[in-house]
Formats: sequence, structure tokens, C-alpha cells
Amino acid sequence: MKKIKQTCARIAAHPLFSRVIITLIVFNAMLAGLATYSFFADEEWIYIVDMILIFTFTVEIIIRILGAKSFGAFFKDFWNVFDFIIVLLSVVLVGSHYITVLRIVRVLRVLRAISIIPSLRKIVNALLLTIPSMGTIMLLLGMFFYVYGVIGTTLFHSIAPEYFGTLHDSLLTLFQVITLESWASGVMRPILAEDPSSWWYFVTFILIGAFVIVNLFVGVIVNNVEEAHREETPSPTDIKLAEVQKELAEIKSLLKKEQLITY
Repeated sequence: MKKIKQTCARIAAHPLFSRVIITLIVFNAMLAGLATYSFFADEEWIYIVDMILIFTFTVEIIIRILGAKSFGAFFKDFWNVFDFIIVLLSVVLVGSHYITVLRIVRVLRVLRAISIIPSLRKIVNALLLTIPSMGTIMLLLGMFFYVYGVIGTTLFHSIAPEYFGTLHDSLLTLFQVITLESWASGVMRPILAEDPSSWWYFVTFILIGAFVIVNLFVGVIVNNVEEAHREETPSPTDIKLAEVQKELAEIKSLLKKEQLITY
């Protein structure tokens, strides 16, 4: 068993192993795209190739599990759990009669490229780090939408009931406006023709929502991406700072020892 574990660990750590899996994931993506066309959808060879891919990905995940230090260590990594769930879904649903479900799972296997390719994994990790900060910004954005939604419904429900007839219609309209998609010609201009003073509502919403709050999202994401990149590839300044901190810690420990000896 120990030899099998060592062999699996060597295979899993080999660069060729990762390259083969990446190639198969790309091929799986191409296959999922072809399966959307009616000409290829019912082809038997697509089903056979899909079964081979499921078998290959199952063997791959087994090799990685056996090659890990322990089962617990393997499942501590989020990306290992992610890969395991995708492969497990593929195996469990292999005999499903629901073709749509099978095709969705086939496409989901493409997401495994995120866990295999380091640069993609780094970006996603940075995005995950933004979730705590996003909560506060989302709360601020929700309050902002709610206030403007109530104001918009109160002011414009009779002028443009299709956009501001109810609160949920207003919130959906404001979502369209904040994306800057046809907000002027499609939403503001018809209301402006009926109520010339309504310009302040849309201008302030765009200035505060699109140019301030949405840019907070971008700022937080960019900051976390930079931090994630700095952790993996520290700059010379970061290395020097780490060395200085290490030296200071050593000096502190020596001073404490001297004080104990003196007492």
C-alpha cells in the first residue's frame, strides 16, 4: 500500500500529469460545445468519448487522493473538494435519462480548468477573499437601491408604470440604469418628456451608484488580487521587510532571555 501511495504521489506531482488533464479538460469543453448542435447531439461516438473522459477523470482523482498525505489533508483543500464534487456528479449521473442534466454536468467539468491552471486559481482565490468586504458594500448598495426605488415609485409610477409601477419594477429598472445600458434613451428620456425636473433623480443615481459604489467593488477586487499575487511572488521590498521582522523577533527573544538571566 505504501508503494502504491508513493507511486500515486509521484504521478500526481509530475508536470506531465497536469498537462494531460488540462488537455482533456479543453477537449471536454470542445465536446460540450459540439453536443449543443443537433447534428452531433445524438452521435454515439460523443457518448463513448464522454464515458472515456469520465473514467479518466475518475482515475485522476483517485490517484490524487491516494497520493495525498492523508484523506483529511486532501479534502482540506477547497479545490480538491471542488474537483471531487464535479467528478462525483459526473459518475453518479452517468446513467441518467435526463440528457439536459448530463450536458450541464459535462459543461461543469470545464470549470475544473480553474483548479488545474494556477493563474486562474489565483484570481478565483482573490475573488473569494473579497467576499467579507463585499458584504458591507452589498449592504450599502442595497440601501441605496431601496431608497431610490421607493423615491422612483413615488414620483414616476403614474408617468412610467412599466418602469416604476411597483417597488420591484423600480428596483429592476434601477439595475438596468446602473449598468448604463439604454438608461438615457430607454428610461430617462420618456420620463423627462413628461416631468422635466426628473433629471436630478437619474443624474444623482448614476453619479453615486455607477461611479462611486460600483467602483468600490472594483477597488476591493483589484486590491485583493494584488495581495494574492504579492503572497505568491513577493517583491524585493516585501522580502526585505520579512527579513527585518524576523531579525526584530530574534532580538526581542534575546532581550527576554537576558532579562530572565539577570533576574
